[in-house]
This record gives sequence, structure tokens and C-alpha cells, in this order.
Amino acid sequence: MTLDPLLAAGSPIPSHALAALAAAVLGGVQLLRPKGGRGHRWIGWTFAALMTWTALSGLFISTLQVWGPFSPIHLLIPATLVALAYALRAARRGNVEGHRRAMLSLYLLALVLTGAFTLLPGRIMNAVLFGG
Repeated sequence: MTLDPLLAAGSPIPSHALAALAAAVLGGVQLLRPKGGRGHRWIGWTFAALMTWTALSGLFISTLQVWGPFSPIHLLIPATLVALAYALRAARRGNVEGHRRAMLSLYLLALVLTGAFTLLPGRIMNAVLFGG
């Protein structure tokens, strides 16, 4: 394992990947912790900020070009931002179940599933983890 391919990548790829990784770790911690309270809110707001950066910085990554500078993965950007907005709105309104479902879906789809695609051969994270 080496971070060289990631650190050598053009901006904003390194900060995008590191924000996504931090969100994945924090999200995992959040899933295991008791819900509610200051710690839950602090982790939640930090997770939301990291996910916002990850989504917005993704707009400027065009390594896979299908439609001009964009690819199918770019469709997840508005979906991520909408899911975040919904989850935060649900929490503010006391809709705990809606908040839980939205955040869990966001974690599983926007981080775990899309993160798995970054491990495909030829991708930077594949080179980071497996060399080459």
C-alpha cells in the first residue's frame, strides 16, 4: 500500500478521497454509537460537511468521461446532496426514522458502493491499495 498515486493525482482528487475516507470512518463510528446527544450531533455535522465536500469536489473530477467531462458517477452528486438535505431536515423535524433511513442509505450508497468502484483496476484507489 502506498499513498503516492493519490498524492500525485491532480486537485481535488486527494482531498476528495481523504474526505470520503474520513466520512466512511466517522459514519461507521456513528452507526456503532448510541444515538442522540452532543457526540451524535458533532459526528453527524462533521459527517455532513465531509459528504458535502466529497460531493461538490466530485464535480471537478473528470477522469472517466462519458458525457463531456462527466460520467454516470456524477449522477450521485445531486442525489447525495438531496439525501443530506432530507436527512438534516428529518432530524430537525424530529422524524428519527426518516433521518436514520436517509443517513444509512447515504452511507451505504454514496460511500460503500461508490467506494467499491474506486477499487476497480486502473483507478487511483486500486493503485493505492494494491500497487501498480
